[in-house]
Amino acid sequence: MATYFANVTLFDGRTVRTRAGVLVSNGTVAWVGAHARAPREARAAHEVEGAGKVLAPGLIDCHVHLCFEGGPDWEAEARGLTEARAALKAVRNLGRHLERGVTTVRDLGGIGAVACEVARAVAEGLLPGPRVVASGRALTITGGHGHTTFGLEVDGPDAVRKAVREQVKAGARSIKLVATGGVLTRGIGVDFTAFTEEELAAGVDEAHKWGLPAAAHAIGAGGILQAVGAGIDSVEHGSQITPEAAKLMKERGTFHVPTISAIRGILDHAEEVPAFAVEKAAGIAEEARDSFRRALRAGVRHACGTDAGTPFNPHGGAPLEVVRMVEWGMTPLRALQAATANAAELLRVPEVGTVEEGKAADLVLYDGDPLEQIEAVLKPAMVMRSGEVVAGQPL
Repeated sequence: MATYFANVTLFDGRTVRTRAGVLVSNGTVAWVGAHARAPREARAAHEVEGAGKVLAPGLIDCHVHLCFEGGPDWEAEARGLTEARAALKAVRNLGRHLERGVTTVRDLGGIGAVACEVARAVAEGLLPGPRVVASGRALTITGGHGHTTFGLEVDGPDAVRKAVREQVKAGARSIKLVATGGVLTRGIGVDFTAFTEEELAAGVDEAHKWGLPAAAHAIGAGGILQAVGAGIDSVEHGSQITPEAAKLMKERGTFHVPTISAIRGILDHAEEVPAFAVEKAAGIAEEARDSFRRALRAGVRHACGTDAGTPFNPHGGAPLEVVRMVEWGMTPLRALQAATANAAELLRVPEVGTVEEGKAADLVLYDGDPLEQIEAVLKPAMVMRSGEVVAGQPL
């Protein structure tokens, strides 16, 4: 049966409309407009009274690790993962996203091709879950960040190209390149510049040839600038974005995915996380906030990403990441745009991210107004995926 949201405040992914109506039929948005001008089909649909409620697109988390659960020791968890166990964890984590209003995720590195297979199973209807844009294994240099967990070690432009093709063959719909050191890998500084310019350019070029977005794990200033120069689509983390890098990101349309929740998860549980990771996270915490604000001032576009699966950073945290972006200086409107329309554009999934006729009916209904009180995003009253209610109150 069709569903009609009547007289609702609509955040459509870009702007806000009051006294709106949204008709859902056959898994898609069939009509959007002023409630007073609702079409005849709306009267025959099951009506949901929307007065005092806010309807929005399902949230998108551009940076998760479905194979990991967010335990205190990232490397220890990885050592205990077989592909079968990783798949079981991924399936459970899918549900955690839906419960919190997250209807699309991008996995940026896991065990083997597990995320690709999970993505395929969801798309085929074998599993309930958010849409999954999988990246397969992240590509890192020999001994680079992630080599003990989610990374595939490759060196040289030709090897990088081949590795991109291998991920595509396995089902990847996004590519991740590890451009710098990281917090959760021992023996390598966060500001270490990893791939050469030629290696990064080869990886980005190959990803783009396949029509896929390329993301760079990039914390250090040198690696960030190098990745942006290579044409990367998004800088993940970006803790040391310089004025020069922010300007170039603005000019090239490079997105910043700040993953504030990753730092908070480590520092808020410093007694339980390995000391080397706490030390590195503490060393970049203030820089990360300053870089976020610098990118905002420069007009860099942002997309929401949590790095879910890292220590004390559970899946389903995109609403909390939205709140944290506001705490760091973003307006509620821009933070919600980062988790909807911007994220969909970055991931190249045009069927979601906005509430428009013909788009997938991935929707979230809130009793409160997150545009006025951003914490309302933490409590979705109803979550719809392809026109079916998957979490919250039945309609």
